[in-house]
Amino acid sequence: MQKRLYFSRIRMVLSPWCHTGYVKSRRFYSFYLVFLLLAGSVFSGHAIARQTAVAEKRAVGSADTKVLIVYLSRTRNTKAIAELIQQQTQGELVSIETQVPYPENYQATVDQVSRENKAGFLPKLKTQINNIAQYDVIFLGFPTWGMQMPPPMKSFIKQYGLSGKTVIPFNTNAGYGVGSGFDDVQRYCSGCTVLPGLQLKGGKERDGILFVMEGQRAIEAKAQLSQWLIKLGKDNALLNSVLSRQQLQAQ
Repeated sequence: MQKRLYFSRIRMVLSPWCHTGYVKSRRFYSFYLVFLLLAGSVFSGHAIARQTAVAEKRAVGSADTKVLIVYLSRTRNTKAIAELIQQQTQGELVSIETQVPYPENYQATVDQVSRENKAGFLPKLKTQINNIAQYDVIFLGFPTWGMQMPPPMKSFIKQYGLSGKTVIPFNTNAGYGVGSGFDDVQRYCSGCTVLPGLQLKGGKERDGILFVMEGQRAIEAKAQLSQWLIKLGKDNALLNSVLSRQQLQAQ
């Protein structure tokens, strides 16, 4: 549209010439064609430069890069890791809650999650996020439920999409591992850039061991988290810009 307007203005400037006898002149035709070609080249050059600048800004990040940390936590261990990430990125923390809470009884929750996974059921969320489009980097934190990503986190990803975002998963588990959790993130986050996740050993609710992210365990978890973020930042310019910004603010 802008290009058509640009050339229409050129024709308006040159149109008087077209009624003074110059039209019959080959010299005028040559001048006219060269003028249009040069003008088109300049216009295209500016357009390409603008597009390149926008792409580079998105690739390397900026002071406006926004971070969201979404987590699901039953025994507060995943929440503790989310808070450590918040300290190092200054991201916004959001806790996932379902409209109908899961049972407090551990075995009852295990049975319910098993049924939901088999049926592909995704619970409705109480949590609502306004204008998720404003966030560039989204951390997703969850425990391992039934050796999978928990249904509420699947609900969140399905509800908000996250296409075009840089997604970074983290997990706490009872020592049995993340299961298919990180693979689930890849599968559900279509169109996202998914970075390698971090898994940490949390509590073991089945044995009555609940919150463990305190004392020496908290110190160890923070060290592992810092190393993980630094490593990711070396390979991802957007995250690196976030970490660098936080380091400058801390000085």
